[in-house]
Amino acid sequence: MNYRPSRRTRRLAIGAAVVVALAGMNGPALYRFGSDQYHDYKINRPEYKADNGHWDFLDIPAEFRINTIHAALLHTGKVLLIAGSGNNQKNFDAKKFESVLWDPETNKYKMIPTPKDMFCAGHTQLPDGKLLVAGGTKRYEKLQGDVSKAGGLMVIHNEDPDAPKTLPAGTIFTGKKNGKTYVSKDPVLVEKAKKIFDKQTGRFLRTEAGLGRIYVEAKASGKKFESGTEDNYRIHGLQGTDAKNVYGIAQKLALDKKDFQGIKEAYEFDPVAEKYITVDPMNEARWYPTLTTLKDGKVLSLSGLDEIGQIVPGKDEVYDPETKKWEYTGVIRKFPTYPAIFLMNNGKLFYSGSNAGYGPADEGRKPGVWDLATNKFKKIPGLSDPDRMETSATVRLPPAQDEKYMVIGGGGVGESEKSSEKSRLVDLKQPNPRFKDGDSLAEGTRYPSASLLPDDSVLVTGGSHDYRGRGGSDVLEARMYDPKADKYRRVADPAVGRNYHSGSLLLPDGRVMIFGSDSLYSDKANTRPGVFEQRVEIYTPPYLFRDARPTLTGGPKSVRRGGTATFKSEHSTAIKDAKLMRPSAVTHVTDTDQRTVALDLKKTKGGISVTVPKNRALVPSGYYMLFVTDDQGTPSKGTWIEVP
Repeated sequence: MNYRPSRRTRRLAIGAAVVVALAGMNGPALYRFGSDQYHDYKINRPEYKADNGHWDFLDIPAEFRINTIHAALLHTGKVLLIAGSGNNQKNFDAKKFESVLWDPETNKYKMIPTPKDMFCAGHTQLPDGKLLVAGGTKRYEKLQGDVSKAGGLMVIHNEDPDAPKTLPAGTIFTGKKNGKTYVSKDPVLVEKAKKIFDKQTGRFLRTEAGLGRIYVEAKASGKKFESGTEDNYRIHGLQGTDAKNVYGIAQKLALDKKDFQGIKEAYEFDPVAEKYITVDPMNEARWYPTLTTLKDGKVLSLSGLDEIGQIVPGKDEVYDPETKKWEYTGVIRKFPTYPAIFLMNNGKLFYSGSNAGYGPADEGRKPGVWDLATNKFKKIPGLSDPDRMETSATVRLPPAQDEKYMVIGGGGVGESEKSSEKSRLVDLKQPNPRFKDGDSLAEGTRYPSASLLPDDSVLVTGGSHDYRGRGGSDVLEARMYDPKADKYRRVADPAVGRNYHSGSLLLPDGRVMIFGSDSLYSDKANTRPGVFEQRVEIYTPPYLFRDARPTLTGGPKSVRRGGTATFKSEHSTAIKDAKLMRPSAVTHVTDTDQRTVALDLKKTKGGISVTVPKNRALVPSGYYMLFVTDDQGTPSKGTWIEVP
């Protein structure tokens, strides 16, 4: 049954008549509007919106405008926007850490007290509907030339097998050869030494020193306080055997660039109470980590820069939402920061190769399937532009049952000018999966945002073809990707460029929010520093400019895996399919939570029934939006469903 009237047809005819009439008045009269006026006229015509969608700015009161770097859709329908210090050193120094809660239904805003600097943390949805946020910023990066005091990593050795040692912040280290003195910035625990015995005879072989790592810097400014080469360091204040057993070793302590440093703190955000709740901190400090939900509902935390600004050396750990505790996996595997790692239908993990950059250029960057239980990693060949995977986006194409992924764009390592226009596709259900190229973007694009839509298309928007938008290189275009046809289609253009520190997420009403952007410069000549983009845009897809959309009412609030739920609908005869969509938790165009799960659909008298798949890895516990679409591809509003 087609339940739509034909008003759209009449609008198309009227719009065409207006254009013809204007064009006939004294020559090309449309140009009298001026190019900007005509553009505004064109993009606001009903038929243009019906074909291309429309962008609008979110009307945010001044007191709630923040440097949004993280965003998550909560099961209350509200969106948590997190800035932390917002990549702003002055905010960091003033301990001004910000989060805002936005209600798309009412357009109301609320400031959320934010206990630590969650700038560049990791996050994921938990089974009970809370949002886990872990890591963030302990100390800001300093570029070479801005560093006034020589400093770097001090590795502290403890040869005492009987007790660990704790050194307070302010501990003084003096080089035995260079005679130069450095001071620790934080306290550090140095593990006790380990006794090594022969496995066959039990005979004692040797003692292996316990280690601690700490950032140190010179007391005074200037190049003369650089250390030069590796040296052993005496630790002031130690007495007796400790003075012999505990010492430091450091490589060159210099005025080189100092990277960001991470924190261990972790929090759960409660969407009902609308506040952060402190939980057990991670074992490792992490800045730019990825959090990925596992089959059992626990959360894997991996990668990131540690408390001294070095890549966490493969010490992955898991959070248990029941105990609120973290434990090491016992598995060592290194990845660059913000690695795009997804839970597969068989419980293994897929690493697409997408990442945010920090880490060795030649280690942990090749894509593959990772078995966390055995630490076996099977590499997947065929990836085009493999040296341009930084700042690329990865999306799991609908439906999640098909286990197909797309890797979009990306750029060269670090501040490279190189970027890729490629879209690489891989089918993990194949016995020997291999990447192949799909339809390409119009130009090389770093930082593209990709959001799954309830009609099974993908909105790809934003990005820049150079590092952080240098040279005015923002890509002011949006495209709709059709996974079945492997084709991009240009749709309405956004008004604002989006590059570093940007992202997008699907709202329950079917619109898409896009936020952030942190350009290095504000002009094409690269002479003026950039300003963080606080404006938020909302994209209304073409399907919301049709005359009607299907509706769902009634039905349960919770459905178990393998269970069936029945809903009423006035449009049941036109409903074609149903799906669960996991809400986004996105930062740095990385969103490993995003997935669309197809549901078995049956028509009932005056409604529909849907059945949730039994596979826990396919449908991890948590909250989902239930969407149905009709025979025209028009989706309903999302109905929140809990899968316990």
